[in-house]
Amino acid sequence: MTLNDITYKIRGAAYTVYRNLGPGLLEKVYQEALAYELQKEGLKVAREVMVPIVYDGHALSSDMKLDILVEDSIIVELKSVEVLLPVHKKQLQTYLKLTNRQVGLLINFNVAQMDNDAIVRCVNGYKE
Repeated sequence: MTLNDITYKIRGAAYTVYRNLGPGLLEKVYQEALAYELQKEGLKVAREVMVPIVYDGHALSSDMKLDILVEDSIIVELKSVEVLLPVHKKQLQTYLKLTNRQVGLLINFNVAQMDNDAIVRCVNGYKE
């Protein structure tokens, strides 16, 4: 299965969750529901994945936490905010860079309708 195939399934699952739950809930609710939908699709899903941060060869005492990691390859960052800000996309881009993953989806569930503004695909140009 390609990264495009997986992101297509993630988008579909996000639409299903939104259609069933609607806007206005906490991110954790959407996280659990989305993980459930993705698992129903047969995808490998990990929630709240801790990722160590290494700075200048030194492991920092703080870790970062990915909302959802799908098929060990796609990071899904969830929000429940009025408006996605540029910093939200930059956060996902940083996660992609630090984990050396290629694709991530930023999904905002607190919207009037789930459209292209609610789901943003980020691609990492950084490779080791």
